[in-house]
Amino acid sequence: MHDIRAGRRVRVTADGGGVVGHTGTLLLANLADALGLTGGLSDATEHLAQRRRRHDPGRVLTQLAVMLADGGDCLSDLSTLRNEPQLFGEVASDPTAWRVISSLHSESFRQIGKARAGARARAWAAGMAPGTITLDIDATLIGAHSEKEDARANYKGGFGHHPMCCYLDETGEALSGILRPGNATANDAADHIKVLDEALAQLPDAYREGHYPGDIADDMIHRVLVRTDSAGSTLGFLEALRHRNCDYSLGLHIDQRVRDAILLVEEEEWLPAIEANGSERDGASVVELTDLLDLPLADSDTRVICRRERPHPGAQQSLFDLEWGFRHQCFVTNGWGDICRLEQRHRAHAHVEDHIRELKATGGENLPFSDVVSNMAWLTLVLIAQDLLAWSRNLLFTGSFKNAEVKRLRYALLHTAGRVVRSGRRVSLRLGRSWPWANELAFAFRRLELIASG
Repeated sequence: MHDIRAGRRVRVTADGGGVVGHTGTLLLANLADALGLTGGLSDATEHLAQRRRRHDPGRVLTQLAVMLADGGDCLSDLSTLRNEPQLFGEVASDPTAWRVISSLHSESFRQIGKARAGARARAWAAGMAPGTITLDIDATLIGAHSEKEDARANYKGGFGHHPMCCYLDETGEALSGILRPGNATANDAADHIKVLDEALAQLPDAYREGHYPGDIADDMIHRVLVRTDSAGSTLGFLEALRHRNCDYSLGLHIDQRVRDAILLVEEEEWLPAIEANGSERDGASVVELTDLLDLPLADSDTRVICRRERPHPGAQQSLFDLEWGFRHQCFVTNGWGDICRLEQRHRAHAHVEDHIRELKATGGENLPFSDVVSNMAWLTLVLIAQDLLAWSRNLLFTGSFKNAEVKRLRYALLHTAGRVVRSGRRVSLRLGRSWPWANELAFAFRRLELIASG
């Protein structure tokens, strides 16, 4: 008879020595050290230490971020690192980590922001500086299952918070995020401006030059493009973007004025939409509505562009869309050139959904504390964890892992087992030769050594 067992029967004991798990997660901790993030967070939290502490607060914050990047989603998951002292050394207890988080305040967040910016500048200098800067801003809902400060009922009938974040599309870095009540509106201009300013502050000086409020446009070295959905199309946010010399591509709510303008378009005026590679997008077309609309938020540089396409199954459609058999989406931009290329560029704003999904898979699905300041600290740690993942993808990994989903990174690399071997004063980490991705992980550690030494 054929053996139809899914696994082999083996004798299991719990007396192995030198065996460690999560070896790839050590890569993230060492990367934080090499880029100066750990030291920067230590300096940022120096004012919190009223006495000599056994655990440096900055080191505790880094270890929490590493734990989140590894897949943890609550404070007690720090035990995963604590149980591997051969890799991570002495890790703070849960009460100690809780005390560090609860001691943070507004000045702490400002200093942490500076530490993050410093590490980002070093990461870009190490070879991951993007050729263009595209900031994607979006908000998401996070549920709460108990009474928490600022948790409110939201527009979807749930209960919790409504944070807003900004990501750098080219690298996947999490630049900024603010924690908001669940009933916060999606189109709050002040929130958009705050997230934008915090994101710009994360850019290295050479990239932010010319984008401080009131700067002269001629001083810009790098252009910054800001993309949002229709929630960002407010007069206040548009004025802020112009005041900071930012290019913009903002979704536009389709009201009756926009519908009337669409109806004025002749069929032959619609142009085929394109994909990123320049090929035609099946069933989609584009037209400019600028001369057919008089919008209060427009200036001489503002253009209004509309895309129509056959709706995919499950797409949300208005009565107007149902009547004409097309799904219509519009946006405003100050971009120049071919409208098909501008529409394709705006459509890439959908990438932010991937970053939001990663945020929720990296500890952001649930805010574990009762007070809003501690939960804001937790959100900041989640953003740092996303940065560590983005830096590792861009600086250390090759091939398919450069764009891999976080679930694949954890399964194939971060959670790899190994054996710690000591020979004299030298400590080595040996990965199993049969593990399919052992060479990729070993290569990443060698790349990290070059970054740390350079």
